[in-house]
Amino acid sequence: MQLRKFLSLSLALSSCLLPLKMTAQQAQPLPTDPAVRIGKLDNGLTYFIRHNENPKDRADFFIAQKVGSILEEDHQAGLAHFLEHMAFNGTKNFPGKNLINYLETIGVRFGYNLNASTGFDKTEYTIMDVPTTRQGIVDSCLLILHDWSNNITLDGKEIDEERGVIHEEWRARRNAQLRLFEAILTKALPGNKYAQRMPIGTMEVVDNFPHEALRDYYKKWYRPDLQGLVIVGDIDVDYVENKIKEMFKDVPAPVNPAERFEIPVDDNDEPIVAIATDAEATTTQLSISFKSDPTPREVRGSIFGLVEDYMKQIIMTAVNERLSEITHKPNAPFLSASAFFSPFMYIAQTKDAFNFAATVREGEADKAMTALAAEIESLRQFGLTKGEYDRARTNVLKQYENQYNERDKRKNNAYANEYSTYFTDGGYIPGIEVEYQTVNAFAPQLPLEAVNQAIAQLIDPAKNAVVTLTGPSKAEAKIPSEANFLAAFKAARQQKVEAKKDEVSDQKLMEQAPKAGKIISEKKDQKFGTTELILSNSIKVYLKSTDFKSNEILMSAVSPGGLLSSKNAPTQATMGSFMNIGGLGNFNAIQLDKVLTGRSASVKPNLAMLSEGLSGKTTVEDMETFFQLIYLQMTANRKDPEAFKATQEKLFNSLKNQEANPMSTLMDSVRHTIYGDNPLTKSLKAADIEKINYDQVMSCYQERFADAGDFMFFFVGNIDEAKMKPLIETYLASLPNLKRGDKKNIAQVPAIRTGLIDNKFRKAMDTPTSTIFDLVSGKVEYTLKNDILMEIFSAVMDQVYTATVREKEGGAYSVSAFGGLEQYPQPTAMMQIFFPTDPARAEEMNAIVFAELEKVAKEGPNVEYFNKTVENMNKQYNENLRENSFWLSGMQAYSFEGNDFVSDYLTVLNSLKPADLQKFVADILKQNNRSVVMMSPEAAN
Repeated sequence: MQLRKFLSLSLALSSCLLPLKMTAQQAQPLPTDPAVRIGKLDNGLTYFIRHNENPKDRADFFIAQKVGSILEEDHQAGLAHFLEHMAFNGTKNFPGKNLINYLETIGVRFGYNLNASTGFDKTEYTIMDVPTTRQGIVDSCLLILHDWSNNITLDGKEIDEERGVIHEEWRARRNAQLRLFEAILTKALPGNKYAQRMPIGTMEVVDNFPHEALRDYYKKWYRPDLQGLVIVGDIDVDYVENKIKEMFKDVPAPVNPAERFEIPVDDNDEPIVAIATDAEATTTQLSISFKSDPTPREVRGSIFGLVEDYMKQIIMTAVNERLSEITHKPNAPFLSASAFFSPFMYIAQTKDAFNFAATVREGEADKAMTALAAEIESLRQFGLTKGEYDRARTNVLKQYENQYNERDKRKNNAYANEYSTYFTDGGYIPGIEVEYQTVNAFAPQLPLEAVNQAIAQLIDPAKNAVVTLTGPSKAEAKIPSEANFLAAFKAARQQKVEAKKDEVSDQKLMEQAPKAGKIISEKKDQKFGTTELILSNSIKVYLKSTDFKSNEILMSAVSPGGLLSSKNAPTQATMGSFMNIGGLGNFNAIQLDKVLTGRSASVKPNLAMLSEGLSGKTTVEDMETFFQLIYLQMTANRKDPEAFKATQEKLFNSLKNQEANPMSTLMDSVRHTIYGDNPLTKSLKAADIEKINYDQVMSCYQERFADAGDFMFFFVGNIDEAKMKPLIETYLASLPNLKRGDKKNIAQVPAIRTGLIDNKFRKAMDTPTSTIFDLVSGKVEYTLKNDILMEIFSAVMDQVYTATVREKEGGAYSVSAFGGLEQYPQPTAMMQIFFPTDPARAEEMNAIVFAELEKVAKEGPNVEYFNKTVENMNKQYNENLRENSFWLSGMQAYSFEGNDFVSDYLTVLNSLKPADLQKFVADILKQNNRSVVMMSPEAAN
């Protein structure tokens, strides 16, 4: 159907006060974006192909399967996820690890660009950022998709070796949050299969299933009628389509296929209350959800699906503004709250939910539930106010406008994910042009009454309410019984409630512009193609105009000084938590959000040990608002005692139980191992919160931002210098210059400890796990070459540990190796290694970690791993060149720190040899600075 017919239809929606659920008979499909080619082979395989040149010479290859853990029988629990792992352990055309090895030779890194995920109802395999400079690469990636579709080897030896990997994945992920989720599922979905099919499965099945069980599952469910290919990127669409037809024609159509069934979720007349506790839980979480039937797929694909999504965005935006306003006040009934739409319990494809979630003070579950229920009842009975609706509509339409303005800069991955989701879940893909024009046509015609009618439909007063509560399993938490909480919830829904009273102000962000300064110097074509401006107050401004995005401008600002230059500064964690909570100028944080309705401009301060600064983002049309925010952030950061009290309460309650979480204890031990008892590096504790002096925080902030004369500002994006210069003179050149001459107090920066440090301890925990953190460090020169070598070192060790600790030993799901250079207080290389493992094998696995480091120092790195890493870094660097954020960080590093890690990057990278890395690692290891932090479970009695 032509677009104008849809627009005409949309204008008629207001006459019927659009109900949120429409029938299939009323729905007419939205047109499909003509830029995506969709087809289906005779065997049932569906494909989506789109040419896109962002980034240039790259493409993404996906295969989506309408197959997940919900299809498993009891004796198969975990096989869908296990099968996902096996797709990387051998296929017909890529036996063993050849699939991973091949892709890494072309710069596609396993675990980053190459990955997969298994859910309850779908599984997705992704090969991203593939170079398309050679046709053979495109053919090979299509061949991989072909093998995943029908030719995974499922070799018995490989299956047995992968059991340990998946067992360790289970161990690594089984924290308090997952345990609580599983416990709640069984109560929120009583007797339902969704509550019995966590994708990781049961370890009894994972450890013991016969090989044929996995092969049978693969043959039964991996078939072309349930598979969709998605290829998006800088490719020849005709060629790819013909190649798919040729390559996939041998995949047989299923004969008498098993039914791809769905699991229904029952309605409930009485509210369901599900409560669970865990010894390692650190917060009390409340959720009130209202179930509803999902819109049929054919309706979701029509204009009514677009209207429904638009209305839900309006509702979420307005309700979250309302809840945020409550939680910004001291003694609020809950610490934080949000409203959102999702599948029921986030997983059920056959039931939707309108959710209200809150973080609760310990011991106040009843109070929080009563207050949240009152807000829900007020929303159901009275709906949104006109002010809430108008602001939400403006903001949602602004989001559509921003997407429309960037339509020519959309990346491959965004399209690929959209088409993959469309294949598995349904919906619409008409393209942002159609969505933007259609939404703007019906939005002005859609009255507040229609939205409030939809809200009333979604919050059923009689049935389908589900209340969940999770928290610590200790007496002080005062977690109620399910029976008592149910009675309290029923009573809470009978409260007499009032309509929301909305405060609306037409006050401007700034009533009067400051007295402007001047640009006194301008230099073109500076480093990285920037324009340098020097202002009358000595501020330096660097501008770089790019065409990477049509409507994005990024900013950063920095000045020497920071916390170490302040006479009486709180800790960095304290400043980060409290220095920017009060709003700006005449507006508190809530009022400021309302004033900025419909404008895409944000500015945030940052305060580090050696510097203070700002970061921000805006669009071309919101440039003046952006500069006003910069000016206010520098001169009028607002003090708000009520916001301080509310934030103090939130932090105290979030921190008071943190030691129950083993990972919090581990991070404290790591921090102490690296820096000792230096107060500058300690994390906030609950005991610290009540001692915080808000006056001290704000005094420190004002001190650090009072002198703008030594600031450097960097702007990158779609910049029109002629239009920006007057704003620079008005809002930047007018900032005060106190001529303090702040310096970086480098000598006071905490130094990492040296020598051999062994910190092994035990901690009570539910899932027996040893978690290991290793640190190897050494003094080096702070150079581009060493920075690149450190990046190579990290990536090579990632591959080494994947091959040894994970694949060969089955000793960990993943071993993270991440390293970098620290410039201050003296240049130091730091390699950090982190992994959880079986306590019985912890020492053995960590011995392998250090042995592999020594092997690189003595024998040199694996040449194949080295070459793959260099190839990947070449590819990543060329992609970074088209990112505004890359240039912003590069400009600041050069102008503020004197470090140019951009200009000669590829020259240096491609000059390096394995011998260079060997010497680099050997030089670090011979300094003999090694720390081990190992947290293990308490010994069994």
